[in-house]
Amino acid sequence: MSQREWIEKDFYKELGISSSASQDEVKKAYRKLARDLHPDANPGDTKAEERFKAVSEAHAVLSDPAKRKEYDETRKLFAGGGYPRGGFTPGGGGGFSQEFNIGDIFGGAATGDGGLGDLLGGLFNRGGARTTSRPRRGADVETETTLGFREAAQGVTVPLRMTSPSPCTTCHGSGAKPGTSPRVCPNCNGTGVVSRNQGAFGFSEPCDECRGSGSIIDDPCVDCHGSGIQNRTRTITVRIPPGVSDGQRIRLAGQGEAGLRGAPSGDLFVTVHVSQDKVFGRNGDDLTLVLPVSYAELVLGTTVSVPTLEGRVGVKVPPGTADGRILRVRGRGVPKRGGGAGDLLVTVKVAVPQNLDSDAADALKRYQEAERSSGFDPRAGWAGA
Repeated sequence: MSQREWIEKDFYKELGISSSASQDEVKKAYRKLARDLHPDANPGDTKAEERFKAVSEAHAVLSDPAKRKEYDETRKLFAGGGYPRGGFTPGGGGGFSQEFNIGDIFGGAATGDGGLGDLLGGLFNRGGARTTSRPRRGADVETETTLGFREAAQGVTVPLRMTSPSPCTTCHGSGAKPGTSPRVCPNCNGTGVVSRNQGAFGFSEPCDECRGSGSIIDDPCVDCHGSGIQNRTRTITVRIPPGVSDGQRIRLAGQGEAGLRGAPSGDLFVTVHVSQDKVFGRNGDDLTLVLPVSYAELVLGTTVSVPTLEGRVGVKVPPGTADGRILRVRGRGVPKRGGGAGDLLVTVKVAVPQNLDSDAADALKRYQEAERSSGFDPRAGWAGA
């Protein structure tokens, strides 16, 4: 995308949000649109595919605070479609002997400091070192995947099917036919820009011969038509590390969009969603579960077999255990990144029988009488007594 196109496009409109939207609102809007427009969800729908590209492009700019700031400032500057006003009068006050460079207004057009001079360098650049057709790192890409609770806790390898711009497999991103190489543009000597004078001013503009790339491809690759990029569907195998949590982002370096003219690819960020489990809960690196027990088991004590991520273990319930007590089984929780694992926290919960036969009811009544005879009062010391 050229600098001028970058200025003219309304990325906020693409995502359906206002220019004052927060970063969270940008992310939320993108995720919804990306799910609805993803090529896998709309096979054969070219319009959806184009919208998906536009939405991804908008997100790549607006999700980056630095890029968004430059974009907002530049859009505001060029809101009327013209150029910034300066206090210059051509031919007046003795005229100007040096070349006028609009990049000087924004600071650092030729120094690479990341200011607005870099943004506009392809249109107004004294040195001509930056043009949008020159090698440029590919954009970052975001996607999502959903894992089961135990998969997330133990780690898993999942395949992700993606459709995105990727390096051409025929020319390996050079844009030139295999066996040939791009040559330096003789018109601009590889700078990508040429200078022209208009009255008292000197301007630099993209070279017409090489279209600002600084090189000419005499024999373009037949598969990518000289761009070095192909839009293709690929399957990426992603290793999800043990202990990943819901909402966590995993970065895969170099798996994003292809770079232009052989430049490095962007990164792929995978947001992981974790579904709930019927047995386990999670508190950081600790697993939690509720263990149903009978009143007799709490009073007399017992050993109960409980599940873990790696099989079952016996948990000892000491005699006289109170309802709701948490028993800790060390090292049976979620694996930690640096080694080891969290703990399994077992909460005992008394299960009250809803229906008793006559024998069980009689036995319980006899126990109740014996309990009273022994002097036990469950409400002794209770503030409401």
